[in-house]
Amino acid sequence: MNARNTLLYVTAPVNALVEGLYRQDTTIADILARGDFGLGTFNDLDGEMVVMDSQVYQLRSDGNAYEVPDETRTPFACVTFFRPYSVEEIDQPLDYPGLLALFDRLLPSKNMLYALRLDGRFDYVRTRSVPRQDAYRPLVEVAREQPEFEFTDIEGSMVGFWTPNFMQSVAVPGYHLHFLTADKRHGGHLLECRPRHIRISLQHIARLELGLPLTLDYLTADLDRDTAADLKEAEH
Repeated sequence: MNARNTLLYVTAPVNALVEGLYRQDTTIADILARGDFGLGTFNDLDGEMVVMDSQVYQLRSDGNAYEVPDETRTPFACVTFFRPYSVEEIDQPLDYPGLLALFDRLLPSKNMLYALRLDGRFDYVRTRSVPRQDAYRPLVEVAREQPEFEFTDIEGSMVGFWTPNFMQSVAVPGYHLHFLTADKRHGGHLLECRPRHIRISLQHIARLELGLPLTLDYLTADLDRDTAADLKEAEH
C-alpha cells in the first residue's frame, strides 16, 4: 500500500466522547470495512476495543476479552489498514519512560499520524477498562472509578496510535495504546508497561477521514468546550 494512500478513519470526534456521548450508530462491520487495526470503545462505554488482524475484541471492566458480532455499535473508534514501513526488534528491558523515549526517536515527525504495534514479552503491564454506563456522566468522572489490572511476565500485543496535539478534539493526543494478552483472554487501555523483548512495527498515516454522527444527541450537543484537561486525566 502506497504511503500516500494510508488512511486513518475516526468514527466521531473524541471530544464528543469526553462530553458523555456514549451512543452512536457506527457498527463493527462499518469500521472493519475501513481498517483491520485500531482501537476505541463500545456503545454505553462498555469496555475498551482492540482491532487486530481484522478481529475485534471487547475488553470489559471484568478484565476479560470477548469477541464481538458485526452489528455491535461504537461511539468512538480509530482504524486503519496496518501495513508497517519499519520494524524494530528490542531485546532489552525498558521502563515506561524509556519506551516512550524510544517511540519519540522512531517517529520522523510528530506532526504526522502513526499506527504502532508492539508484540512480545513484558515484565509488567498495567491496564484499565471503563465500566458500562447506563446514565450520562462525563468521561472524566467515569475514569476516576475505572478498575485497573496488572500483569507480570506476560506475552501480548499493544495496538494504537500517535496523534499530534493539534488534533486533540478529533482523537486522543500523544501515544494511545490498548493491550491484549497473547491468549486473547485479557487486556485493556494501557496505563504503564515494562517491556523485555518486543518487536515494534510502525506505520505512517498520510490522511484522515472523520465521521460526523447523525444522532440527535450529537447534532444538539455543545462541543465548543476545551476538553483537553479532562481527556488527559481520563486517558492517563
